[in-house]
Amino acid sequence: MTPPVDPRLTDGPPMLPLACSACGAGVLVRKSSWYQTSVQWDGAARRRCAERAAHPVGFEGCGALAASIREAALSGTLPVVDDDRES
Repeated sequence: MTPPVDPRLTDGPPMLPLACSACGAGVLVRKSSWYQTSVQWDGAARRRCAERAAHPVGFEGCGALAASIREAALSGTLPVVDDDRES
């Protein structure tokens, strides 16, 4: 039996590759809104991220990667699905 596909992965634009401007870790990213971001890490990105290495337990996110994602969204390189900056 095949498991169901998560509709968040098929609705809307696909996740896009993005490299962190600080360490170069490459992740897949989708920005559903200015308040919601999905990030998919692979093994190479996890090993490359200095912030992740510094906090192996309880890692809540990389500030440098978050800044790279925000810059990509502001520049239009990374589309924002619900681009309502007023809400």
